[in-house]
Amino acid sequence: MDLNRIGKFIAKLRLENDLTQEGLAEKLDISNRSISKWERGICLPDASNMAKLCKLFNISYNELLSGEKLEKDNYKKKAEKNLKELTSVETAQNKKFFLYENVIGYISTITFLFLIFIASFVEELPLWTRIALIAFGVVLILVGCSFCIKIETEAGKYECAKCGYRYVPKYSSVYFSQHFGRTRKMTCPKCHQKSWQKKIA
Repeated sequence: MDLNRIGKFIAKLRLENDLTQEGLAEKLDISNRSISKWERGICLPDASNMAKLCKLFNISYNELLSGEKLEKDNYKKKAEKNLKELTSVETAQNKKFFLYENVIGYISTITFLFLIFIASFVEELPLWTRIALIAFGVVLILVGCSFCIKIETEAGKYECAKCGYRYVPKYSSVYFSQHFGRTRKMTCPKCHQKSWQKKIA
């Protein structure tokens, strides 16, 4: 998928509609820094912003991802190619997010254990320092876990073991569910059955 081509296409459509980056950002209710990143080919708009762009410029998703307006005879071929590439980009992005989740999880856990170890076994420390170290460790592990769960909720989808439906659950469902690794016991929003649901990248 050619991000530079898509970026130039967004810039072209914006100029054709007499919009500055700030003006387009205002219409989409986002920062103009995001528009700049799209137009420079650094990243793609997310799904909700793609929908807004397509509606605003009266183009299809396929045309946006192709970086050009398409003729009817070329439309289907481009659609299949774009879908395949978009799936590939999404999978790579999810893998990157899962890597971040692991790094945050390991660092916060190791730091927490290190602080608890110091507070418990270094005898020269005054009581208030021990309490502060333990409190800081607890806050750190809670913040780290919250970030990890946020990443896990939004990257990829969970697959229901009963009906095979794939979906993005609510943050609270992920946070309070039983789990081992990236498999969680949750209720499927489609079949309403509770099962162990595996994360699909």
